Amino acid sequence: MRTDAVRGHLDGLLLAVLEPGPRHGYAIITAVQERSGGALELRTGTIYPALQRLERLGLLRSAWDAVGERRRRCYELTDDGRRALAEERTAWQEFTAAIGSVLNPARPAAGGAA
Repeated sequence: MRTDAVRGHLDGLLLAVLEPGPRHGYAIITAVQERSGGALELRTGTIYPALQRLERLGLLRSAWDAVGERRRRCYELTDDGRRALAEERTAWQEFTAAIGSVLNPARPAAGGAA
């Protein structure tokens, strides 16, 4: 899938995969890829700036987590992040309904104008 097709929806994708609970960066990338059936592949250079921006906006919070000798930053939704995710979902449903009505118009009833 084209990277530019994801751009406008990256925030919603990141918020959605963090809804079940905290994840570190690689787990976020993996979750998006798995949920999309492999259609979406995000790069670290794309998600980390977005995660940092979402954190500055108060939609995420992060903390360092130690796994053996390794430290990794884990991100989780804030209450504002959960509200933003709900808004993203509503906006997505409205958007897909509008585009769908143009790309796949309902067929007119028999005898109706074409």
